[in-house]
Amino acid sequence: MVIARLSTRNPAPDNDELLASLVPPPQFARVSFDSYLADPARPSQGAARAALEAFAAERGAGAGNAGRRWLRRRAAPPEARPGVYLDGGFGVGKTHLLAALWHAHRGPKSFGTFVEYTNLIGVLGFANAVTAFSDRALVCIDEFELDDPGDTVLMSTFLSQLVDRGVRLAATSNTLPDRLGEGRFAADDFLREIQGLAAHFDVLRIDGEDYRHRGEVARAEVFDREDLVDLVGTTPDSTLDDFTDLLAHLRTVHPSKYGALVSDLSLVGLQDVVRLRDQADALRFVVFVDRLYDRQVAVAGSGHSLTDIFAPEMLAGGYRKKYYRCLSRLGALAVRPT
Repeated sequence: MVIARLSTRNPAPDNDELLASLVPPPQFARVSFDSYLADPARPSQGAARAALEAFAAERGAGAGNAGRRWLRRRAAPPEARPGVYLDGGFGVGKTHLLAALWHAHRGPKSFGTFVEYTNLIGVLGFANAVTAFSDRALVCIDEFELDDPGDTVLMSTFLSQLVDRGVRLAATSNTLPDRLGEGRFAADDFLREIQGLAAHFDVLRIDGEDYRHRGEVARAEVFDREDLVDLVGTTPDSTLDDFTDLLAHLRTVHPSKYGALVSDLSLVGLQDVVRLRDQADALRFVVFVDRLYDRQVAVAGSGHSLTDIFAPEMLAGGYRKKYYRCLSRLGALAVRPT
């Protein structure tokens, strides 16, 4: 029985393909404002939906260079900001609303996570990235987060240049825009950049419980090696890799290509999973899991539980939100032994 391995894959999408891939992930491909079920006990949810519907209807505000060519719109009032920012905890529907806005908004547009944009800027180069996105009517940024001073300056400058070209912005995060970067680096040293980012957005707070779990992360069960091989061998479009081999391979593949790495899979099997202690490997693995989650690719592992792979000091550190999100997603994707 021949079993495919991720560690032998080397996807090579070109720049146009990478740009074209910036659309809502499959589970949000058909969402709308109508399909967002606001909790009547949480008025902020309905208010956020209404505000985004109004934002989508403001057809004169920042249509982008391309948008202005194909649409004639009434100019937005001078005080209107070019961006809207959804702040709230995990699982309150922020990504659903962001995707609904993307679907409702007219004109050329892009949808991706913060990390996908920073990775793509790295591939294209800053000037080329500004040019590539300047014709967008709307740029949607999911899971907006700043992890280091370099990203702060990069994204502040990038978004400012897009705004100057008439591009509208929409973002989600668990952190208010003037507090981005707290706990990760000396944010006071970069206050100007952080405040510059915050100035682009009107903030919408969304309260509520996590609709996915409303409690602890679901645990990923540990398979015996033989059972894992059998599972992969009987599951179409699956791969099986030694965990350390996968980590080594991820070091050689640019994170912008992780989506292409797993785009046609239904299951990723990982043998001999070990706890992560290297921060760089851990952050790459987070991005990898994000792309699995976008495409709803199931995971199964032997060795250490996939939902217990981050060392305690990592879960207490500056990247803890990333790691806890990753654990939540691994729990949601994990195959349950029969």
